[in-house]
Amino acid sequence: MPLTAARGRVLPQAVRIIGGQWKRSKLPVIESPGLRPTPSRVRETLFNWLGQDLTGWRCLDAFAGSGALGFEAASRHAALVVLLERDHRLAAALRQCRDRLQATAVRVENVDAIAWMSASTPASFDLVLLDPPFGAGLTLPALERAARLLAAGGLVYLESGQPIDAQLLAGVGWRATRRAQAGQVHYALLERAAVAPPPVSDKLAYQ
Repeated sequence: MPLTAARGRVLPQAVRIIGGQWKRSKLPVIESPGLRPTPSRVRETLFNWLGQDLTGWRCLDAFAGSGALGFEAASRHAALVVLLERDHRLAAALRQCRDRLQATAVRVENVDAIAWMSASTPASFDLVLLDPPFGAGLTLPALERAARLLAAGGLVYLESGQPIDAQLLAGVGWRATRRAQAGQVHYALLERAAVAPPPVSDKLAYQ
């Protein structure tokens, strides 16, 4: 039977990698609260923005879920892709996909993303992919922690269930270089603003 997400959206049983060395390979979609794989047309737009060759890039997929974003990066020859997933069943499925594809650049961590990002080595990544569960209030805490993990010139991909407000982003030290919308999904490519403000409180919630 097809899986049903929040708000009645029917989820596929699998999604396909759309580009790179593992193009058309399937990634299973396991039922889990808040799981909502990034649609293929959104992934296509994102990797058109980034370029199709990520050779040498160090990438973090902070709310991995099905792994669609992270495996797309690995498929395009990223040097390192770290997938963070709190649900142990989803983490196990990600490891199975990694092993099946022999994706040696992929590392799977069964952890809470915010806690892991808080403790990780600064300036570790060139790209941080943020697609937290919609409505969970995790976007601002994740953006705060992503800032310390980015190497110079690094980028953040952000996905949200509501419009990504430029003024709100500026208030926490980010600006969008690209943005688009596909159905209920709003997404943008972010870079650090010239001057970063003080850290935002964990109590702030961006739905």
